[in-house]
Amino acid sequence: MLPERTGYIVWVSDLKAARGLERLGTVHYMSRKLHYVVLYMNADKVEDNLKQLHRLSYVRKIERSYRNEIKTEYSKDVEDKTRAYSI
Repeated sequence: MLPERTGYIVWVSDLKAARGLERLGTVHYMSRKLHYVVLYMNADKVEDNLKQLHRLSYVRKIERSYRNEIKTEYSKDVEDKTRAYSI
């Protein structure tokens, strides 16, 4: 069974040093232009890992990702109007 995962967006000042975040979790994406890292970690180790993240000098801000809380199942209650506009 897969463990429960939690995503975090970590804003950094140095991307080269941010490669070291792989020891805290899975680095999903690193933005070179905006200087942030999308990091996924196990939910049971989040508190310890966040304490370690705050201690790092190159970390500016940490935001929690709400992606797993967004509704991804959609219902089709409204009729499809594209047939009315077909040629």
